[in-house]
Amino acid sequence: MTGINETRPAVNAGKLWSGGAATAVVAALIAIAGILFGRGLFDIDVLAPKGQGTWGDASTGWYAFGAGMAALVATGLVHLLLLTTPRPMRFFGWVVGLATVVAMLAPFVTDASLGARIYTAGLNMVLGIAIGSLVAGVAKSAVIRVPQPPPSPRPYPRTYS
Repeated sequence: MTGINETRPAVNAGKLWSGGAATAVVAALIAIAGILFGRGLFDIDVLAPKGQGTWGDASTGWYAFGAGMAALVATGLVHLLLLTTPRPMRFFGWVVGLATVVAMLAPFVTDASLGARIYTAGLNMVLGIAIGSLVAGVAKSAVIRVPQPPPSPRPYPRTYS
């Protein structure tokens, strides 16, 4: 039975999605910084040969775009889980963790150099951890407690004499 002081969880979608957008920007910047770091400091061909200098070619922009999109997909996933599942953050953690493992393994199916594959896998791990932790933090702060309406009064049963 619902009491007068009970609450139910709800999602502040504006707060969740603005945090998701901020996470997308952070993820894109991590990708760009990671590529610049690998190519510029260690001369590692991250994702594609650095024929265009340290900035690389279009793959740098696409990688940053993909990182940002991954953050938005994670935001959509956590929003769906918050609205529909019990223990949504536990499921979110599993999905993000497994997606990060897949992203870390993906470079190893290419014919790139071992150094490039290891560095790209490490960059994907950093991106997965950043996206997962930032979106999870935003999701926890976007859950609000809404008071339950009091139950409607029931009329007393009629007695017939």
